[in-house]
Amino acid sequence: MNLPRPTGCRRTCLASLLIGAALVAGCATGQRTTSPADRDPGVLTGLDVLVCDNFQPLAGRKIGLITNHTGIDREGRSLIELLAKAPNVKLVALFSPEHGLKGAVDEKVGDSTDSLSGLKVYSLYGKTTRPTPEMLDGVDTLVYDIQDIGTRFYTYPATLGYAMEEAGKRGIRVVVLDRPNPITGTHVFGPLNDRDGQFTAYHTVPLVHGMTIGELAQMFNAERKLNVDLQVIKMEGWRRTMWYDDTLLPWINPSPNMRSLTEATLYPAVGMLEACNLSVGRGTDTPFERIGAPWLDGRQLAVRLNSLGLKGVRFTAFHFTPTGSAYKDKDCGGVQILLTDRDAFDPLETGLSIARELKNLFGDKFEFDKVNNLLFNKDVLAKVKATTAPTTYRPLWQKDLDDFLARRAKYLLYK
Repeated sequence: MNLPRPTGCRRTCLASLLIGAALVAGCATGQRTTSPADRDPGVLTGLDVLVCDNFQPLAGRKIGLITNHTGIDREGRSLIELLAKAPNVKLVALFSPEHGLKGAVDEKVGDSTDSLSGLKVYSLYGKTTRPTPEMLDGVDTLVYDIQDIGTRFYTYPATLGYAMEEAGKRGIRVVVLDRPNPITGTHVFGPLNDRDGQFTAYHTVPLVHGMTIGELAQMFNAERKLNVDLQVIKMEGWRRTMWYDDTLLPWINPSPNMRSLTEATLYPAVGMLEACNLSVGRGTDTPFERIGAPWLDGRQLAVRLNSLGLKGVRFTAFHFTPTGSAYKDKDCGGVQILLTDRDAFDPLETGLSIARELKNLFGDKFEFDKVNNLLFNKDVLAKVKATTAPTTYRPLWQKDLDDFLARRAKYLLYK
């Protein structure tokens, strides 16, 4: 469902954003800026579009808001603040995903109270991962606005999926404010999961799916037959080839250990190994840019991995001591992963090659089978385990990937 928008209002709103950008640039440089009409405004998120439309799609609705610290507009204003002041809109309840409303907690999260609105914040990463009937009391519309990262086992899409399930049962409308896929809408990698409905594998998609959260919502609704009255507020100016740093939007860490676009790019490869007995850099200044363990010889591993000629990435031996998470306060041998060409980088070839070389070099010291805790494809992992020499893995899942690309085409909102 996509409602028509008032174009006059849009032009006025966009002009004001452009003028603001020009003034900020002029103040920062001390120079006269170009005409606002000549400046690239970058991407307007779904929230920016909603603001430009004066919240008309939510008029007369009682809102339950699923969001966190990433739910801000171009001017840095919180969606909670904006909805509390929006005309003819009543904010009834707040819901937070993993890491909490402020995105700062790396453990189970309890309910709390929002100091800004005074509303109770129901945690969807504590006693429950889905809104209960009591939480939804008085809500006729759920609004979702959270920045995703583009990898299947990141939990924010599951939070949306579970909320949509509960909304569909109760006739509650769901409005998704779309945001960019940081690692592009064109890069699609890896096998599909062999089971779904999981918190880290909600729907049958590749590990790197190349979809926005709004596109995923449409796929969930149709393919899981959720029967949700769904509206996606589309972005403006976003193209599928864009990396996040092409959007001109500020980077806000979506979770405590997702601190850069480089880490988001490496995350599918390195995060896939996190269920194993490895440090993936949590408790260091570059999570997901390194791996290590007390039993690991980083020099040996770096030599083996560099000899494979994996595209877009290099490895250097590295010692580090995490201050938290796996191997806290223990000296770890390992490798630092250097992203040299993000467009050429294949996270699945890289992640599975790392796993295979760890098994070949260190045997039972590495818990290889636990890779499947996040890969969710036993057949593929068994074939990887059986190989001892450098291998190109893409043919193992290419047919399934082609089928997925055909499936997803009907849900894409952008070119």
